[in-house]
Amino acid sequence: MQDEKITELFFERSQEAIEETKIKYSSYCMKVAANILKSRQDAEECVNDSYMKLWSSIPPNRPASLKAYLAKIVRNLSLDKLEKQKAKKRGSGTAELVFDEICEFISTGGEQLADEIALREAINSFLASLDRQTRIIFVQRYWYFCSVKEIAVQLNVGESKVKMTLKRTRDKLREQLEKEGLDL
Repeated sequence: MQDEKITELFFERSQEAIEETKIKYSSYCMKVAANILKSRQDAEECVNDSYMKLWSSIPPNRPASLKAYLAKIVRNLSLDKLEKQKAKKRGSGTAELVFDEICEFISTGGEQLADEIALREAINSFLASLDRQTRIIFVQRYWYFCSVKEIAVQLNVGESKVKMTLKRTRDKLREQLEKEGLDL
């Protein structure tokens, strides 16, 4: 079923909307959640919670891309769950490692909304300037929390190429953000 039709089912408050969303996107959502949480049970819980959050947010929202909207919900719920787990026990997983890589020069703690918007726009502009493969590598690592090995397999390149691409891209992003005068 097309996303537009599924969205209409949400607006009609039809239970079929959830079922169609599950059919179309459950595997995708599980991948997003599992990459962050590294636990199938926790990932399933977040994915199920995301359907409820989706139900409560459509309407009034009408997302341009149901897939992206749902992925953002799953990702945010997974990150919230990870943060709660981290508070209980100080473990180290891929998500923490990924945050350490990118947060060495990006700090959002305590920033004003305008600064966050400027940072988001600067990062989006930066991503748009990258070649396709570099953008895929960067987004797979820092949005979907894929491991270097997973990215290498997906793109049929060596792990060292992925690592070097990530390092160079982080360096370029840092330079771009400094040039735009964003306090990091």
